[in-house]
Amino acid sequence: MSYRELQEQVYEANMELQRRNLVVYTFGNVSQIDRDLGVIAIKPSGVSYEDMKPEDMVVVDLENEIVAGTLRPSSDTRTHTHLYRHFETIGGITHTHSTYATAWAQAQQSIPCLGTTHADFAYGGIPCTAVMSDSQIQRDYEEETGVQITDCYKDRSPDEVPMVIVAGHAPFTWGKDAAKSVYHAVILEEIAKMAYLSRTLNQGVEPLKQAIVDKHYLRKHGKTAYYGQNN
Repeated sequence: MSYRELQEQVYEANMELQRRNLVVYTFGNVSQIDRDLGVIAIKPSGVSYEDMKPEDMVVVDLENEIVAGTLRPSSDTRTHTHLYRHFETIGGITHTHSTYATAWAQAQQSIPCLGTTHADFAYGGIPCTAVMSDSQIQRDYEEETGVQITDCYKDRSPDEVPMVIVAGHAPFTWGKDAAKSVYHAVILEEIAKMAYLSRTLNQGVEPLKQAIVDKHYLRKHGKTAYYGQNN
């Protein structure tokens, strides 16, 4: 893939965030990696969606050095590159401050799997990271945000739960490419909203029983999946 093709795909994914009403003003960012080239393209920092063009997407290597583009990359770039280095199966990352998912982040709570909609997309609860320590804040803040996330996934698969809540901050989602990571950001916001409403209606609601979680997740994912069409 050429840098231009990578920039165009990342531009379209970022614009989808705006179309889906997951961002306001300059909030949020999407990136995608080309592992053969060892680079990612990511939204530029502080540029409004209305003003962005494909060529504005900044291409950096996995050490955060700019290799193409004239603008500064997103301030969250080091979080993205950290995740790409540690989650080797992912190809795209989305970061938003969408309302309901961010509310869970500010409440510093994981989102429990309360129903089958959730189970269709994430195998179990959507974790909330630990709160960042003072020493982490004093180091490379954006890199340490990535550490928060990867620490949270030491005992879970990023492929089975492609979304996370960063305590006090906001959500990150990922997928096989930029477009899929945005898709997961849209899904996460709906799951977060449903969970909030469910907890409001019944504060003592219990997580969905495991047998139903297994059924709904596995019918859409893995070797025995049968949901959708075989193309």
